[in-house]
Amino acid sequence: MYPMLKPALRRAWRGRNTVQFGVTPAHAVTLGPVDIATGSFLELLDGTRGLPLLHEEARALDLPERHVNLLLGRLAEAGLLDDPRSAGPGADALRRRVEVMDRQRPDVASLSVVRPDPGGSLRQMAARRAMRVQVRGAGRVGASIASVLSGAGVGQVEVLDGGRAEPWDVAPGGLPPASVGERRDVAARQLVRRSAPGPAPRRTGADGAGAGRTGTNGTGPERPGGGPATAGARAGADLAGSAGQPGLSLVVVAPRDGLAVYAPVVDTAGPWIASGTPHLYAGVIEATGLVGPLVLPGGTGCAGCLELHRADRDPQWPRMLAQWRSGRREAAPACDLALATAVAGLAAAHALAFLDGDLPASTGTRWEAALPLLDWRSEPIGPHPECSCGTAGGAGRERASGGVPAQDTMAG
Repeated sequence: MYPMLKPALRRAWRGRNTVQFGVTPAHAVTLGPVDIATGSFLELLDGTRGLPLLHEEARALDLPERHVNLLLGRLAEAGLLDDPRSAGPGADALRRRVEVMDRQRPDVASLSVVRPDPGGSLRQMAARRAMRVQVRGAGRVGASIASVLSGAGVGQVEVLDGGRAEPWDVAPGGLPPASVGERRDVAARQLVRRSAPGPAPRRTGADGAGAGRTGTNGTGPERPGGGPATAGARAGADLAGSAGQPGLSLVVVAPRDGLAVYAPVVDTAGPWIASGTPHLYAGVIEATGLVGPLVLPGGTGCAGCLELHRADRDPQWPRMLAQWRSGRREAAPACDLALATAVAGLAAAHALAFLDGDLPASTGTRWEAALPLLDWRSEPIGPHPECSCGTAGGAGRERASGGVPAQDTMAG
């Protein structure tokens, strides 16, 4: 073990014998009492010394071995110690990828703040590289989400969309101006690859050709005639995975038409509900940004629950929704660039939190903010007793109640 104080947390003396690690209340920890010798010993915890050498140098400071062991135990229990060398073989392989690590240092530092166990940040980063996420939509929001997820180390990011990129699809963190006129799936594949910190681990099927069909950080299998396969044709293979690739860890639904996020089509989510695939909605409609809900099949309310709850509150809702869905729109969407970027960033952060093993605030909850004030507000999406997903019954309701409680407001 080569313990080191987590460098991401700034240290300051609160007084003569108390040290505070971290600036913000969310992650700050205080340690005390700390005498002068112990304070000097803290400076030695930089990851370059093993325990025998630390004990030897502690004796030079007149610190007994028992004191050192107790101190290290308290630091570890408080989540203040790191040890990259103990993170396991996957993390060791990642550490040897210098060009990848240089890109991911801020991400690893952030994970070290929220992952208390020594080496946990590198282990989690290595775990991300083995995950597969599908983003459905390559407009201003969807393409930016895919770019962020790829840049944050998710090993395989697929983007599904049709048609060709339009000038209004372009965004600084999404499709570039040069992609206008290209097929959206091709432009998205190139964007995801450019955003990745390095090639993802190769995946080879039983026939040795699996990796070639899915690509690395690409948009997934294609039909023989070109273009992405339809949702119906791909549902089984995409959700459960196949030889040479894992099943989907998450689907992010970010269509260019924000109505499909504000009022998701229930049938579209059917395969995800049936297979237990988590899915997160994100988009912009009429200058209003939406993030969530993150649907955990069997544990939280789904698109069907949302539609039924709205119909309960407003009997005219189904009539109006049918008109909106059937109407043909030619106008460019009211999708402000700054709002789209904010939605994409928040949705990507929630997606990464979930992939890293946490339940973000969008779990079973929709966050909504409208221009010009951008006051983020939440709406819990509870299970509906008449929904075919069955979440409202028994075990599903119990699981849903154990999620992260919704907040009333979120700073914009």
